Amino acid sequence: MSRSVLVTGGNRGIGLAIARAFAEAGDKVAITYRSGEPPAGFLAVKCDITDPEQVEQAYKEIEEKQGAVEVLVANAGITRDQLLMRMSEEDFSAVLDTNLTGTFRVVKRANRAMLRARKGRIVLISSVVGLMGAAGQANYAASKAALVGFARSLARELGSRNITVNVVAPGFVDTDMTRVLSDEQREGIVKQVPLARYAQPEEVAASVRFLASDEAAYITGAVIPVDGGLGMGH
Repeated sequence: MSRSVLVTGGNRGIGLAIARAFAEAGDKVAITYRSGEPPAGFLAVKCDITDPEQVEQAYKEIEEKQGAVEVLVANAGITRDQLLMRMSEEDFSAVLDTNLTGTFRVVKRANRAMLRARKGRIVLISSVVGLMGAAGQANYAASKAALVGFARSLARELGSRNITVNVVAPGFVDTDMTRVLSDEQREGIVKQVPLARYAQPEEVAASVRFLASDEAAYITGAVIPVDGGLGMGH
């Protein structure tokens, strides 16, 4: 059965791979984006998740055109890397407002219809950095670690309504964001990964789609690492 799916930040990288995975499975897929031209084949809604009014308007458009959101993938996020001594208040708060509070906004809005329907799937995209930390990424790591506590609290709160809430924590993924690194930087990263390679976005998407499937109906509050073994034990 075709479901109404929303992937925030679904215009590139991991988000786009996730959107494509659901579309290939026959679901109706909406994506949010902030700038540029969105990819074809989806209901593309311009939305900055740091603005509550834009989030509300995005949901209204999605509900009108493809129905209430039954599967939410909260993927939109930003980085503003800097050593703590040089990190500004604005750099810290901007990352938290997008990655954590922005996720709160989109999940809360989706929850309204899911509660009425007594079913739903919510998947939050965290990061291996949120589990093991990274120098120069205190703001990003804090925001991504917080998603775990947020998801597990909601898993307990919403489980009786047949709504599951899970987290996928990717490691280093071969996207535009990581391709800007030098060969030396990329080589240094790969040396830390037991599987000795970057992930492909489609590998992350496969785990997300599984968590939203009937096969994962009894999985909630889980953190699924897709990191080649980099963060094992966390």
